[in-house]
Amino acid sequence: MSSSETVAANPEGRTYGRGGVPPAGAMERFTSYDVEAFEVPGGREEIWRFTPMKRLRGLHDGTAAFDGTAAIGVTGGDGVTAETVGRDDARIGQGGIPSDRVGAQAWSGFREATVVTLDGTPEPVTITLDGPGEGATAVAHLQIRTTPHTQATVVVEGRGSGALADNIEFVVADGSKLVVIVTEEWADDAVHVSAQHIALGRDATIVATSIAFGGDLVRISPTVNYTAPGGSAELFGLGFADAGQHLEQRLLVDHSTPNCTSNVLYKNALQGKEGVTDAHTVWIGDVLIRAAAEQTETFEFNRNLVLTPHARADSVPNLEIETGEIAGAGHASATGRFDDEQLFYLQSRGIPEDAARRLVVRGFFGEILSRIPVTELRERLEAAVEAELAFTGV
Repeated sequence: MSSSETVAANPEGRTYGRGGVPPAGAMERFTSYDVEAFEVPGGREEIWRFTPMKRLRGLHDGTAAFDGTAAIGVTGGDGVTAETVGRDDARIGQGGIPSDRVGAQAWSGFREATVVTLDGTPEPVTITLDGPGEGATAVAHLQIRTTPHTQATVVVEGRGSGALADNIEFVVADGSKLVVIVTEEWADDAVHVSAQHIALGRDATIVATSIAFGGDLVRISPTVNYTAPGGSAELFGLGFADAGQHLEQRLLVDHSTPNCTSNVLYKNALQGKEGVTDAHTVWIGDVLIRAAAEQTETFEFNRNLVLTPHARADSVPNLEIETGEIAGAGHASATGRFDDEQLFYLQSRGIPEDAARRLVVRGFFGEILSRIPVTELRERLEAAVEAELAFTGV
């Protein structure tokens, strides 16, 4: 089959050719493991229109050299098994299928994947994802999976330099609960484009928190797929963009089976600087409730706090409903500066304006950080927020 004839199926089973009409909405999202099934994006496509394409280091158009290696390390005790497997391992791909060219490039390019199986770990498991180094590019593949009726907590730490495209799969087995915290703490030069594929079994639960501080450009795309009834997904996120940084969060929660729930809350803060490329955050929240997904309950909310001029926040919540038999659904977003009423309240009680502003910002972040169950990690991230606030002079 030539590249011009390559087709791939979306979750509904429809197919589209490489040169065909692009899908219009989240329901028609095109997916394929084959990089050649995707047109080279130019930046005007809906899924790329907010991304600065020139800063992707060639991850999107085939010009990246992929001359480096990303190192994945796993630290954990009893109840965790880490394996290095080949592309032919039957478990690979159970989380989901790439839905953009960079994800497909990462899928086509990896030689070995790391599979981490959690069988009820008493202590949090830490997985480190180190970039390939300054000036280098790489791809990686990581799968995290639970066994049925177990509970586990995982921290995935992204750090280092270079450009990295990866796929991370979360395969949550029937009746199990996975708490995962993913931190983007990259060096200033780093580019990270990551597709996260979440597959929830019957009565399975995931509580996923995404924290983004570092990097030049970070684009994270989580997709939630319910493979059986009773699944629950809670997605939380926090991003803090400095001058010149681009932090993008683009998610899809695909309700395709009955009696499932989802709750999404993402918060971003931005601080720009005159004469430097604007600080930029992007949040795209797609929630699809298919015709078969009766008794779905879902809500998504994004808030953005602009701390200084020369900062831009784009926020697009989308909700598609194909059945009237739902328990409830809603979405919202808000972008603004400091809450003057909160500042007035604090100042009226003798707190100086600068200190009052810092308290407001801490409270804004605290709603997300307080959900992190790993005390040491939460304290480290709170300290990182304090360092950011000190840098802004807020």
